[in-house]
Amino acid sequence: MARSEQDLLSTEIVNRGIESSGPNAGSLTFSVRVRRRLPDFLQSVNLKYVKLGYLYLINHGIYLATIPVLVLVFSAEVGSLSREELWKKLWEDARYDLATVLSFFAVFVFTVSVYFMSRPQSIYLINFACYRPNDDLKVTKEQFIELARTSGKFDEVSLEFQKRILKSSGIGDETYVPKALMSNENCATMKEGRLEASTVMFGALDELFEETRIRPKDVGVLVVNCSIFNPTPSLSAMIINHYKMRGNILSYNLGGMGCSAGIIAVDLARDMLQANPNNYAVVVSTEMVGYNWYPGRDRSMLVPNCFFRMGCSAVLLSNRRRDYRRAKYRLEHLVRTHKGADDRSFRSIYQEEDEQGFKGLKVSKDLMEIGGDALKTNITTLGPLVLPFSEQLLFFATLVWRHFFGGDKSKPSLSPSSKPYIPDYKLAFEHFCVHAASKTVLDELQKNLELSEKNMEASRMTLHRFGNTSSSSIWYELAYLEAKERVKRGDRIWQIAFGSGFKCNSVVWRSMRRVRKPSRNNPWLDCIDRYPVAVAP
Repeated sequence: MARSEQDLLSTEIVNRGIESSGPNAGSLTFSVRVRRRLPDFLQSVNLKYVKLGYLYLINHGIYLATIPVLVLVFSAEVGSLSREELWKKLWEDARYDLATVLSFFAVFVFTVSVYFMSRPQSIYLINFACYRPNDDLKVTKEQFIELARTSGKFDEVSLEFQKRILKSSGIGDETYVPKALMSNENCATMKEGRLEASTVMFGALDELFEETRIRPKDVGVLVVNCSIFNPTPSLSAMIINHYKMRGNILSYNLGGMGCSAGIIAVDLARDMLQANPNNYAVVVSTEMVGYNWYPGRDRSMLVPNCFFRMGCSAVLLSNRRRDYRRAKYRLEHLVRTHKGADDRSFRSIYQEEDEQGFKGLKVSKDLMEIGGDALKTNITTLGPLVLPFSEQLLFFATLVWRHFFGGDKSKPSLSPSSKPYIPDYKLAFEHFCVHAASKTVLDELQKNLELSEKNMEASRMTLHRFGNTSSSSIWYELAYLEAKERVKRGDRIWQIAFGSGFKCNSVVWRSMRRVRKPSRNNPWLDCIDRYPVAVAP
């Protein structure tokens, strides 16, 4: 029996009564049934991932530990000497003990050299571009349903289901779809896929090269990610051919990695830049809407039709020191989480054929619960890298208190003191760019992370104006913040995305300068004065 959309978006708590046997005999037990909602993941913390976060933090712990000790020893030694005694130590004794002076100098030079050689190179974000399609590809929600109806591929039940989804989706009436969807012919062809790919990718790259004044031949690393459409030759080869890039370019094409692949592509580009100094890297993130269009009647496969829209981003990264002054952002941290070892997570978003033989993406009813678990793991690992020391101290203190004085851990407790202290991530970041998957996801994530409407504004407005543009959505959100002139020097931006596999990835940027005026290619430039808008519940 088909469940209503309200059932799909609800959480049920089932009272299972008093346990009659087993280790919890005599205890009142409950079961929680999550249906397409994020669980309250902040009420449980896996210490394994807290430990992992601190392991990231202490990669250079030897310097944090030894430098303060050396400074204290040196200060104590110097402080016990008068000016005359200090001069004697530095000059008169040194004349007769040249070996000691040279040894000290050699150790000092060696230590400084090791530090600078082992320190990873800074990765700068010079600029980025987000493609905005032509207005003739713009559709309202009513037009979208009418296009689906006139195609003759959906019955009235499927059309009504998509209409209900769109009504509560958070998507506005100015999103974009490819021309192939506006015809009655099959749009999931290689020809239409290549046409859409060339339109969005070349459009974003043209804007990027124009804005940065970088020649395509100057690019040494190219990473392209597109989950569904992966032709031969690859999308990266299409770009190299179109722009006539150099023959020794390091090119990579990431496929099947979902909406979080944009951050994975940044991670790969960072690794390539660390191994290839004095270079530029371009990261292109996109998804082909027409090629992924599902013409069947399976409700779990119809959901992606309602949310995904055209979009593409192109990002220019550099490891050249001379780009320090003109860069917009510097890469601070990147944390990746993969739950693919779990079968339920692996199949939560799964491409397959339905009973009629139509190919599509099947979305599991447990997606919200699975996504919440991956998100919890990711932010728990990220916490020690970004949270202020005061927040980490309170968090650690409550964990110790619960461990030693928490009482009987076999019995659940509803006391507030029994719950772990949840760090305030608003103290770690000034701006949040959360993947605009759907209104439901954003609502639940805002509630669990206790974020304000201002924190979620960029994500909600991106979903409203452009829809779910997959891996490029976090860049449309950053473009929104720049268009509003909210990014100041020193601000920290948290981009977080999740996708099939199941994966959740985070990247943290620090602003190098204030963005006082958005670029003329900013996708929000013609409509930013109308935003933010009220989104229907």
